[in-house]
Amino acid sequence: MHEDTPHKTEWHHIDAKDKILGRIATQIASLLLGKHRPDYAAHRVAPVYVVVTNCKEVAVTGRKEDKKKYYRYSGYPGGMKSRTVREVRERDPRQLIEAAVFGMLPKNSLRTERMQHLRVYTTADHPHLPQFNQK
Repeated sequence: MHEDTPHKTEWHHIDAKDKILGRIATQIASLLLGKHRPDYAAHRVAPVYVVVTNCKEVAVTGRKEDKKKYYRYSGYPGGMKSRTVREVRERDPRQLIEAAVFGMLPKNSLRTERMQHLRVYTTADHPHLPQFNQK
């Protein structure tokens, strides 16, 4: 394949340090959808990968750190569980970005495959430097 063909895989890096969670999530969702590409088609998964680093230092505005809750339900009576942003950040900060992006992608059968193109890391270190150096 020629270098300038539109089907070439793209890798984008986003540093989440001190950036607002919702704004970063919309940017990531748009990239994963491939809306910036000339060959965009809603029925296809774009060959775009997004690497997010420093997710443990992502910012939330207002009092969301203690007020916003993430819910899970087991399906059994009394099986509703909830965690605040602070609790999720302490446990696994990657889930903050993953949940925000997951909610912003279209609710269809391609959402799972698009989410597999998202790589989230808690620190600045990641193993994807060779992909970025291909350009």
